[in-house]
Amino acid sequence: MHIKEQKELFAQAKQWTLDAGLMIRKNLNKPLSVTTKSNHKDLVTTMDEQVEKFFATNIKQKYPEHQILSEEGFGDQVTNLSGFVWIIDPIDGTMNFVHQKRNFAISLAIYYDNVGYIGIIYDVMADEFYYALKGEGAFKNDVKLPPLAKDIVLSETVLGLNHSWLMDNSFVHEKYMQQLIRKIRGSRTYGSAALQFAYVAEGSIDGYLSMRLAPWDFAAGKILVNEVGGLTTNIYGESLNLLNRSTVFTGNRHIQQTILNDYLKTK
Repeated sequence: MHIKEQKELFAQAKQWTLDAGLMIRKNLNKPLSVTTKSNHKDLVTTMDEQVEKFFATNIKQKYPEHQILSEEGFGDQVTNLSGFVWIIDPIDGTMNFVHQKRNFAISLAIYYDNVGYIGIIYDVMADEFYYALKGEGAFKNDVKLPPLAKDIVLSETVLGLNHSWLMDNSFVHEKYMQQLIRKIRGSRTYGSAALQFAYVAEGSIDGYLSMRLAPWDFAAGKILVNEVGGLTTNIYGESLNLLNRSTVFTGNRHIQQTILNDYLKTK
């Protein structure tokens, strides 16, 4: 992708994202229809659907040849990542949206031939706009984020954790997770995978670990973290497949192998 094309796509994606955020804020306190998908914790609202439809309609009108991989069913049946693919989560952190009216984000990524060129994470209520352009760095509200620290010590790190490992230890035994939590300085759970990727990119947490994420949960964040020198893999240290759900570790590359090999015991 040429730089000019990348910047033009980013400008359009940014505008649509800000417009979608305004739509959410204007309708925040109106009655919502809330239903469940895979289980009682997996929520979807009419606002999730409206926002995704807004993106899908605009993308298909302006870029009819582009594919859309998205959560709520308004995208395409994407089987490969050739050409342009938009990967969208209209509201990442739907439970926070329903119960707190904050701590949720719009997550949008644009990949070309399986390479991430544009990543956007928009904290709608805080009006914090994180984005990254391949080769240009990562930014928060147009301020460039610095590279992640190289002198990091595991005992001083703070990790974002998805606590699903408490209920499902098929990937990592709980005793290893307990040892990790004892070793690090602290852990945090924010209820939005996208926001935790953004916090890793800005350095407010040092890593984020989840046992099961979908591509729309990590596609944009992966680009942000890459642009500040971080690393995003599954818990076996392997590259993520953008068409499948996966375990995910993202964070400072100087603690990644220690956490995966010494504490999660995945190798």
